[in-house]
Amino acid sequence: MTELELLGPRASGEALGRAVLKAVADDFQVDEVLDIPLSGQGEHLWLWVEKRDLNTEEAARRLARAAGVPVRAISYAGLKDRQALTRQWFSLHLPGKADPDLSRAEDDSLRVLKQVRHQRKLQRGAHSANGFTLRLTGLSADHQALDARLEQLKVQGVPNYFGAQRFGHAAGNVHDALDWAAREALPEQRNVRSRLLSAGRSYLFNQVLAARVADGSWNQAQVGDLLAFTDSRSFFPAGEQECSDPRLTILDLHPTGPMWGAGLPSSAGGTAALETAVGERHPALCQWLGRVGLDHERRILRLPIGRLTWHYPEPDILQLEFVLPAGCFATVVVRELVDLVPAGQTESPCVF
Repeated sequence: MTELELLGPRASGEALGRAVLKAVADDFQVDEVLDIPLSGQGEHLWLWVEKRDLNTEEAARRLARAAGVPVRAISYAGLKDRQALTRQWFSLHLPGKADPDLSRAEDDSLRVLKQVRHQRKLQRGAHSANGFTLRLTGLSADHQALDARLEQLKVQGVPNYFGAQRFGHAAGNVHDALDWAAREALPEQRNVRSRLLSAGRSYLFNQVLAARVADGSWNQAQVGDLLAFTDSRSFFPAGEQECSDPRLTILDLHPTGPMWGAGLPSSAGGTAALETAVGERHPALCQWLGRVGLDHERRILRLPIGRLTWHYPEPDILQLEFVLPAGCFATVVVRELVDLVPAGQTESPCVF
């Protein structure tokens, strides 16, 4: 599958040039934003961990080995990129135990920056946002055009596509999901099952969003839409009055698209027709997602970019800093600016 088939069209116009992202891990930095006051006491030890070129699951295994506890005693809010410099929270369940010596888990790829006791474990999805610092190197683009595009993104946001990394190398996760759906079966391994279900839902969502970007309605509320606030998982139907709600203009309220599962909520009008048409193109996948116990959910179509700033440390480097809600992809912001190419390559763009 091509990038366009996975993600759909850009909303802001053609790419303004080319650049490299992740020439080194420090070019892609992520800081988890967790708005939970920690009590300082309890049977759970919370760790603020910095890791470089290390995925979240491997970090959890290393912390478990050093602490002498099973991996199931380790919790984290979300998965972070491997090829990056990331800082995120983990919690260890240590009932009746003293704080362990975690130095055996540490090296150049992992450091424990802080540890605090708390009464409860860290739940998946508990973080409210992620802060990003990205350095685009090998930049070949006009600075004035980039500045104008970035000012535009501040005002209008970007389509909230799932990034291509969700779909695996050469879209392998999507192909595997379609194959399992056609066989009306599920992989036995829990992590594989979760990965393929997620890829299938994300692919369908991107198909709906791509159609909304193509017809120009991705950032506008229409009668029949289901609307949601940026940081809320609840949604409500839009009537005539809601379509002119001023909170749409300030990027606080957004139209949503379907995350397929059982119990499809009733969007209406043209929105329902569009979503139904996407589902009818992939009936086996939709039925598969509905049978496995997933509830239908909604995801905002428009992604507001919080605290967006940028500068050029060198003429061929663009540094971006911004905050996105949890579960959203920094690469879809970059995609509205430039094509990404692998380090050392100057020809065909890399898919992100």
